[in-house]
Amino acid sequence: MQNLLQWSLILASSLLLLWIAPWAKDKAAFFQAKQQGKAPQTWALLGSLVISWLFAKSITNAANLGYSYGLVGGVAYAAYYLSFAVAGLVIYRLRTVGGFGSLHHYLNDRFGRSALWIFSALIALRLFQEVWSNTLVIGSYFGDKWSFEFYAAILVFTALTLWYSLKGGMSSSILTDLIQLAFFGVLLIIILALILPKSAGGISTYLNSGEWTMAQGGNLLLLAIIQSLSYPFHDPVLTDRAFLSDPKSSRKAFMWATPIGGLGIILFSFVGIYGQQQGLTGASDAPVFVAESFGLLMMLIMNFIMVTSAASTLDSTFASFAKLTVVDMGNPRKVSVSRGRIAMVVVALVGSLPILLQPEIITATTLSGTMVMGLAPVFLLWWLKAPPLSFYLSVGIGLLLGILLLLELYPESFVFNEGKYAADLVMNAIGLVLCFLGFLLPYWWTSVFPSSAREKQQLATHQNFLQAK
Repeated sequence: MQNLLQWSLILASSLLLLWIAPWAKDKAAFFQAKQQGKAPQTWALLGSLVISWLFAKSITNAANLGYSYGLVGGVAYAAYYLSFAVAGLVIYRLRTVGGFGSLHHYLNDRFGRSALWIFSALIALRLFQEVWSNTLVIGSYFGDKWSFEFYAAILVFTALTLWYSLKGGMSSSILTDLIQLAFFGVLLIIILALILPKSAGGISTYLNSGEWTMAQGGNLLLLAIIQSLSYPFHDPVLTDRAFLSDPKSSRKAFMWATPIGGLGIILFSFVGIYGQQQGLTGASDAPVFVAESFGLLMMLIMNFIMVTSAASTLDSTFASFAKLTVVDMGNPRKVSVSRGRIAMVVVALVGSLPILLQPEIITATTLSGTMVMGLAPVFLLWWLKAPPLSFYLSVGIGLLLGILLLLELYPESFVFNEGKYAADLVMNAIGLVLCFLGFLLPYWWTSVFPSSAREKQQLATHQNFLQAK
């Protein structure tokens, strides 16, 4: 009976979104979400940002961290939502002061075509990762991990989400995001209404849970703050939305999305905190065994909130990959809606393949955040007329340290604190300093010793720019 109802939910919600999703008649509608020449309004952009980052994997991670560390775990994961503020402010300046129309425009202008290809490869990897890391969560509600039912749910969910995404591209993503955000808000309220009364101390029990120490979540909190300086720039699901509306509306949406998204994560971590306090255990993720403890109704609600959040991220991933491959990196004369739809099918298929390797979803956040730390100086110091070598050194250092962390080839003596994520924190803190040095050293060298007429001209232009500021 439970499986039948769960399948009914996933089918009904997907068919509803397919019916609601607009049909993109031109490139502006498919790639830029423009309907009759009008860009998305601030509130629509805000809602889309929030729900697109309240991934199924994110709220699952939040609950798991709440289970492991109490409120500290939820706050630590919510710190990643500082990424909205960082990206919003930087991209606002790129658009208004720099005059750039996209991150790709900026990179190509400052560092050349090769840097553009490297950056595109990084964000393509991110988009592939978003597919498997979110659909993995959906499968866990339909059967044991790696079972036939598990894989079947992933296959059907991915296909249905792809179906309505093909219809309207970015227009479909923005509109359906608002529906999905409404569902998410209502379902979260219902979940909190079910778990809060079960605790003797009420909400204070949740607010006082956990220990504010490095070993009990503090490592992840500092890691999230550090990674927020670079993390947003390799996620086109986030950055693409910064160019859909006018600069001021976009900045406003991004700034409001920071506290709203963070609050959503903290509140969902209450699910894990409840499980911890009630002594619940299970082989699956915290939201699953907490829902099972309440029975069928809670299981259906939890299933639906995961379907809602995963679908919002997945359709945004499809839209962003289409824009990346067809608009940002494609031939301007060959941009078409049909090419965008083909790109969506490709990312859905290739992005699902890692599931066969049985990965863990938390890896999708911490590891990728380390490997792209080199993007921090590239975008935070955007006004510096740095040479291409600055980009390569900074990004290269980040990639190297990410690989060393993955292979655990770092000196253990460097890890001076205890607890999970201790090594991640140390490697990211050291790495961020090295990335900034790698970016700045070539800039300083060319500023002091301009070796060509072009570099002299760049230096003169940069000095005029600073004087103008």
